[in-house]
Amino acid sequence: MNFTELSLYGLPEGELTEYILPLPEEASAAAYDHIGIDWNPKGHEPQGIYDRPHFDVHFYMIGQKERDKITATEEDMANLSKDPEPEYVPEGYVSTPGGIPRMGAHWIDPTSPEFNEQPFEETFIYGFYDGEMVFVEPMVTIDFLKTKPELTKQLKLPKCYPTEAYYPTSYSIRYAENTEEYTVSLEGMTLR
Repeated sequence: MNFTELSLYGLPEGELTEYILPLPEEASAAAYDHIGIDWNPKGHEPQGIYDRPHFDVHFYMIGQKERDKITATEEDMANLSKDPEPEYVPEGYVSTPGGIPRMGAHWIDPTSPEFNEQPFEETFIYGFYDGEMVFVEPMVTIDFLKTKPELTKQLKLPKCYPTEAYYPTSYSIRYAENTEEYTVSLEGMTLR
C-alpha cells in the first residue's frame, strides 16, 4: 500500500474511519481479498498502549460480506473466543479479550516494545474468527510515519495457514524521498 506524505494531513479528527482498497487480479495468488485501512485519530484500547493516533492496515483473507457477519455481540462471542489450533498461531502470540465487529479477535506478541515499557510506534497483529485466521495487520502511528522510516521486520510465523497461498515472511514501513510516498507492505511472499 502506497500513500503520499500529503495524505497524512487533513485526516478526519472524530472517530475511526475505514478506507477499503480492493486488490488487483494479479494479487490473487496471495491469501488476501482486500485491504482495510483504519485511521484511529484517538487510538484505541488498551489505554496506555494503542491510544496514540495511528493506522491499522488490515490485510483481510475474507470478503466484506463475511466480515459483516462478525458482529462481536453476545451471540457471536463464542466465535470470537474460539481458539485456533496451536499450529495456526505464531509462537508467543496471545489472544486479547473480546473482539471487534467486522474484524474478529486480535492476537498480539507480548514481547513487542509497546508491552515492555516502550512507546507504541509500530507492531504486527494476527486476527482470528471462529478459530480461523482472517487477517494480518501492521499498525503504525502517525508520529512514526513522520520520522520517514526505513523499517523491515521479520515476522513470527505460524507453522500452518488456512489455505495454500502466498504469505509474507516480513513487513516494511518505508518513506521514499524522491516520490514523497510511504509504503506499508507485506514482503518475502512464500507459497505455504
